[in-house]
Amino acid sequence: MSQDNQNNAEEPSVDSDSKDPRVARREKMRQIVAKGIDPFGSRYDDRTMMGRCHELASEIRWVQADGTEVELPDFDDPQLDYRQWKADHSPGSENGPTVRVAGRIMLSRGQGKLFFLTLKDWTGEIQIFVGQKQVGDDDFELAKLFDLGDLVAAEGRLGRTNTGELTVFAEKLTFQTKMLEPPPDKHAGLTNQDLKQRMRYADLAFNDGVIETFLNRTKIVKSVRNTLDLQGFCEVEGPTLHTVAGGAAARPFATHHNALDMPLTMRIALELHLKRLMVGGMERVYELGRVYRNEGISPKHNPEFTMLECYQAYGDYHSMMDLTEQIIVQAIEAIGGGFVREYDGHQVDFTPPFKRATYAELFQQATGIAPQDEDAVLGLAKDLKLETENRHLDVIRNEIFEEKVEDSLQGPIFVIDYPASICPLTKRKRDNPEIAERFELFVLGMELANAYTELNDPDLQQELFETQLQGLDEEESMAKMDHDFIRALRYAMPPAGGLGVGIDRLVMLLTGKKSIRDIILFPLQRPET
Repeated sequence: MSQDNQNNAEEPSVDSDSKDPRVARREKMRQIVAKGIDPFGSRYDDRTMMGRCHELASEIRWVQADGTEVELPDFDDPQLDYRQWKADHSPGSENGPTVRVAGRIMLSRGQGKLFFLTLKDWTGEIQIFVGQKQVGDDDFELAKLFDLGDLVAAEGRLGRTNTGELTVFAEKLTFQTKMLEPPPDKHAGLTNQDLKQRMRYADLAFNDGVIETFLNRTKIVKSVRNTLDLQGFCEVEGPTLHTVAGGAAARPFATHHNALDMPLTMRIALELHLKRLMVGGMERVYELGRVYRNEGISPKHNPEFTMLECYQAYGDYHSMMDLTEQIIVQAIEAIGGGFVREYDGHQVDFTPPFKRATYAELFQQATGIAPQDEDAVLGLAKDLKLETENRHLDVIRNEIFEEKVEDSLQGPIFVIDYPASICPLTKRKRDNPEIAERFELFVLGMELANAYTELNDPDLQQELFETQLQGLDEEESMAKMDHDFIRALRYAMPPAGGLGVGIDRLVMLLTGKKSIRDIILFPLQRPET
């Protein structure tokens, strides 16, 4: 680790008399080995998860001396004095199920011949009562060698302490793994953002709520797949190495295949190969996978990110709006918490149906200028210090839209009917070829989804590609024109709707995280020096 990173790291907690906690931990490990115990554990998979222990709490019974059962009190009642309740119901005793739990030690307290541990697994936490009389001398001596962060297992009766806290009253202890590094400070936690992302394992293990965020990400992704599968879509896997970087306007990562001696790029989008599959007769296809763009890093951008793209034959952008709404609504239902969600100090109401408004009407509302008023648009662009020389009016108008409109969109809102000239892969409206059948979904100024009624005219598609490539020399044009895709369209691609959703941004919004780096397990970082 670099000196800078060492200076930024949180001070470790010292849980022994040694000045160096790492030395003390290794000494305890040596003593564990001396007892004939493997400090790195063994199989213990027939265990009860912490979350399940809390469910099993309902099976705890209070049995009087004569064998009759007494209903336990309401443990959610803040006025409950369980110690007094027990005294009032003596003679009697608790009778709970036997459980086997394993997890990381997050807290240890007590002295003499008894103490309490708090163990954590990925479903929750539970308290463990360790008494010398209950576990025996050998296990109690072993317990004295436990450190915060160690992985241990306990078997015993599930019950409640005199304060009513759900507890496993251990009868047997099993050591699972020694943690050789000191944990972060138990009060401050791991707070340095660079270290949290670089040492995600420590972030997950010791910072509250982190593992829940990433488990929610898993639930969201699973829900997206489930929504599409139930709609009859087929999940496929396209190539990540492309000979032509297509389907989006972005800078690719370049690489080289040695055996074939040919340049390749990492994919910047999923689109063009999925459309080839529709030509072949796969009428509803999707891919949920990684794409790579050799561009900047920001709270909303990571060079490697997860994208959903799906295509529905014989649909259009209205079909995709309905599908997008279903995907988001069902993802919210999968993680719970309701449709009104907090994000960066704002409340966003995802209750369907989502609002829909045209690009032109939103432009006029935000600027007071009719989008077709060329002189007024150019005047506003100059006021905003935007470049106007030798640029298409629609490009200038879109830069104004991005600056003046997008950030004001609370959403969720579908912005529909974009200028056709900035949408080269999109079918035009029949009654107005200047307008493309396209939408973008915005929430709090963030683009979340992009969809088209897909262009399937091969001649028009080639013409639009060529227009995009104007200004490049012949060699660059040949390198960037996807001639095979044009050929595929000549084999007849059905009319279709297509959708792209940024999964990372969706997870950000639904989990309330302001940075994409907080919902990607291992975001790209500079190497440690």
